[in-house]
Amino acid sequence: MSDRYAHYRNLRLVRHGDGVLEIVMTTRPGQKLPTADARTHLEMTEVWRDFDADPEMKVALIRGEGSGFSAGGDLALVEQMAADPQARARVWREAKDLVYNMVNCHKPIVSAMHGPAAGAGLVCGLLADISIATRGARLVDAHTRLGVAAGDHAAIIWPLLCGMAKAKYYLMLCEPVTGEEAERIGLVSLAVDDAELLPRAFDVARRLATGSQTAIRWTKYALNNWLRMAGPTFDASLALEMMGFAGSDVREGAAALRAKRAPNFAPDSPF
Repeated sequence: MSDRYAHYRNLRLVRHGDGVLEIVMTTRPGQKLPTADARTHLEMTEVWRDFDADPEMKVALIRGEGSGFSAGGDLALVEQMAADPQARARVWREAKDLVYNMVNCHKPIVSAMHGPAAGAGLVCGLLADISIATRGARLVDAHTRLGVAAGDHAAIIWPLLCGMAKAKYYLMLCEPVTGEEAERIGLVSLAVDDAELLPRAFDVARRLATGSQTAIRWTKYALNNWLRMAGPTFDASLALEMMGFAGSDVREGAAALRAKRAPNFAPDSPF
């Protein structure tokens, strides 16, 4: 494997001979789902630049290991951000770069989502150029349940994909969306049966890899200007999310997640 991928530890990268780079979000010992700890979050930010610069790889396919696509952020990272302004600043930079690195990556990206899909994994799943989910997949942006604004990708992509009314409903209520429903409302490109997920995703990736790279990449670049126009909205949402990590609601949200109970947020808001 090229030295450009030598430092990756939590993402497993497989370079296929047909020009497809398979990016696997791995599980750690004792876990059923991939989670984004500090190391994984950094790697998910950087991998898109390294893939874009790899002359041998034409298409990236991202998927999750284990029983789901992504469980979201590691609670230890959430608690560190709530306690440490430097940690918040670091994750703010990474979260911003994750979104813009995907938007500005010249090469096409395919996602294959099964089971739960949340957090930084969901960022990659929905910002992929072609997103494929199993019918029973459960996509959820859980920010408001944690006590922070939905900032890490939602404002830049959800209204464009499924419309403002649906975006507000799912984001403000933290309502899960099945893969079947996500396809119906336009949140994902395709919904398929479980057994079809990887074969269909690799088929799509290989079709992109054998097509006109100039035509495909320029089409992506032009279409992604819709996302670039939403950049100020995304920047504001991410800044508001980081502000939330300095407040009391996120501490209650994290405690509720650890205790597997409903959060009991303060009844009043300073805003």
